[in-house]
Amino acid sequence: MIDIGVNLAHKSFRADLAEVIHRAHAAGVRHMIATGTGPEESERAQRLAATRPGVIYSTAGVHPHNARRVDDETVPLLRRLSATPEVVAVGECGLDYDRDFSPRDVQRRVFAAQLALAAELEMPVFLHERAAHEDFVRILREHREDLVGGVVHCFTGTGIELDAYLALDMHIGITGWICDERRGTHLVSLISRIPPDRLFVETDAPFLIPRSIRPKPKGRRNEPMHLPHVLEAVARVAGRPAAQVEEETVANARRLFGVG
Repeated sequence: MIDIGVNLAHKSFRADLAEVIHRAHAAGVRHMIATGTGPEESERAQRLAATRPGVIYSTAGVHPHNARRVDDETVPLLRRLSATPEVVAVGECGLDYDRDFSPRDVQRRVFAAQLALAAELEMPVFLHERAAHEDFVRILREHREDLVGGVVHCFTGTGIELDAYLALDMHIGITGWICDERRGTHLVSLISRIPPDRLFVETDAPFLIPRSIRPKPKGRRNEPMHLPHVLEAVARVAGRPAAQVEEETVANARRLFGVG
């Protein structure tokens, strides 16, 4: 299995990262893509990936929460990081109007700049969207012709939103949100609408631990070792064997990101 979205550079993993990676491998998660969410975080993710070549990869980008931190040195830094063999996508980039940690006009400008960078470098994009669908799709559509592809990571949206992303030939990343009986039940009816060659599974660890795991873990930190639980949940509602969904998602990661 390949976890395409895990925040391995997050501070919650600093004390036991080696054990986290070991547990992931023992669970069958052979490759992971460490998410870059800002300039410093992207540097940490790339350095981490460089310590385990061919096993961990990374992205380089600025999450919309951190768009306010962007300065004149940010895009050149992302460009340099993206030239390293470990970095396989530009992002996590996009829009988040749910919390508005950065002004919306700044978010839109930083998002467009990263899409332009991805087009320049001919790299896929790792995308984030919350409560900003109309602006997100509008900006993505403006750049889509120049992009090689991308994934809308941690999809939690509606059928209308899913159709819009698929119409733009985007991949869709599904997390443990689908295992949340409070917020994720609507995803059950949408999974079958995602073509097998557009589907990814991811943990977004340390966030979004699947609520249906039994017995429940003692802590609330998610880990990439829980990816099989997400994959099995997706396979169950898709009506396909878990082994088949694993093969499909691994093939997609190899094709889009060149990993594995």
